[in-house]
Amino acid sequence: MNIRITPSALRGRVEAIPSKSDAHRILIAAALADQPTVVRLGSSSRDIQATMECVRSLGAKIDHDAPGFLNISPVWGNTGDFASLDCGESGATLRFLLPVAAALGVPATFSGQGRLPQRPLQPLVEQLENHGCHFDRAGLPLTVRGRLTGGRYTLPGDVSSQFITGLLLALPLLEKDSRIVLASQLESKGYVQMTIATLKKFSIAIEEHAHGYQIKGGQKYRSPQHLSVEGDWSNAAFWICAGCLQGNEILCGGLAQDSWQGDKEIINLLRGFDANVSFFKDTAYATGKPLKALRIDAAEIPDLIPVMAVVATAAAGTTVIYNAKRLRIKESDRLAAIAQSLSQVGADVTEREDALLIRGGKPLRGGVVQGFGDHRIVMSMAIAAALCESELIIEGAEAVDKSYPQFFDHFKRLGGIADVI
Repeated sequence: MNIRITPSALRGRVEAIPSKSDAHRILIAAALADQPTVVRLGSSSRDIQATMECVRSLGAKIDHDAPGFLNISPVWGNTGDFASLDCGESGATLRFLLPVAAALGVPATFSGQGRLPQRPLQPLVEQLENHGCHFDRAGLPLTVRGRLTGGRYTLPGDVSSQFITGLLLALPLLEKDSRIVLASQLESKGYVQMTIATLKKFSIAIEEHAHGYQIKGGQKYRSPQHLSVEGDWSNAAFWICAGCLQGNEILCGGLAQDSWQGDKEIINLLRGFDANVSFFKDTAYATGKPLKALRIDAAEIPDLIPVMAVVATAAAGTTVIYNAKRLRIKESDRLAAIAQSLSQVGADVTEREDALLIRGGKPLRGGVVQGFGDHRIVMSMAIAAALCESELIIEGAEAVDKSYPQFFDHFKRLGGIADVI
């Protein structure tokens, strides 16, 4: 699907969609609980659907009690002899459920699409192999057999925090105590803290220590009976940034200021650009004013970098985005995709191995850009259209379905002009 966007003013209020990061964790924990859990989930996406289908394959039952509400019955007593788990393009689904299936002792084949088979998995596979599991191959599609055992797990902290989350979900199920030791500094730590917070809601205790985590074996997931998935800061960031790029106010509601989502840092980052942005109760408020360049450390907020790069094109001076090497192993090589897309519409961007330099203040002209099969590239370029002098065409815009199927509906609700070609 190709989308033509005619530059127009965005204004008004939009509600944040449910956080897929929070949804993944809640769905899996509910599937491991002692009794059913009712989960409020206002809308879904391809990634969330992938996790739902995978926990069904492991034996959970998921029924729609009412619009926006799921009734999740746990896997216990329903687990079959073999499970086939299609993770779609969701790295979280794969990395969370691979250790869980191993802890349950369920032989399972994992598959995936897009760039998922190329994304890092080997450090996690090696640790599972060292603790009782057997794999028929190193990459997707792969089949895991055997039952996970407790003990010491050593993992890098700077490749993917999702490895840590997957183990934190699985290791409490084992008889023996376990310890996760980080061989390097943990990046995106907020998402591990989100996992620990979700586990606490299901009565699972995790002890943090200087270089990792201690997990007591023999724990039981106990259902809190009712839970709501919190609003998604990562996708709300597109609207908040849009408000800062023009004179009209945009409000984005349904957000939790005390969330563990690392991308709530969008408020502080935009303030660093000298943007006019504020937060009150559950709502972010943003409106335009002259922006100044900023130095941005991408280590903790890789998913914000595409739209931060768009903001940088409107900021006077040179914005430097560094510690960004991990962006090359996302749904696309995001450093290359951002540099190419913004350069094609007239921005002054230099790409380095782990950094971007963006010299802002130069008007964008519009044109044709690729979506690179990456939801965050597509949405970022849609926001960039607000700065363009003529229409912008985004090829492969259907990539938004991965995390935000309603994106262009909400874009038009705010006054955007977007037409399918």
